[in-house]
Amino acid sequence: MKISKLSPNFEVRDIRKSVEFYTQYFGFKLIMAVPESQDGVDNTIYPEKEYVYAMIEQGPVEIMLQRSDTFRSDIPFSEGMPIGATVSFYMEVEGIQNLYQNLKNEKLAVTKLQKTWYGMQEFYIKDLDGYILVFAEKTE
Repeated sequence: MKISKLSPNFEVRDIRKSVEFYTQYFGFKLIMAVPESQDGVDNTIYPEKEYVYAMIEQGPVEIMLQRSDTFRSDIPFSEGMPIGATVSFYMEVEGIQNLYQNLKNEKLAVTKLQKTWYGMQEFYIKDLDGYILVFAEKTE
């Protein structure tokens, strides 16, 4: 077996809000969205539609967002589990200082930017549904 790609699928409460969060704060781009009717795919989020799924991308990072009711329907053993994660999604970035300052100014749940023993500057942030994102950059 060869694994060629890993794309996390986040269970979310509101596709529109999650897409806005990731595009506004982290520069992700919407690749596609599936309306509630599931009769096609949209390349933009339309205000008059509700969505059950979206795929976003920023460089080599791809995240799938799936509305909670359809997520739980697709994955029965997720029933009773809380939304969010006890895992962190670690992303190496360039320009961590600017990213950190911009997010800190937005009053989001962000840890301090700190240098690690393994030569990285990093911080953690919690998204709208409780997923933990880590942003890191090698120190000089």
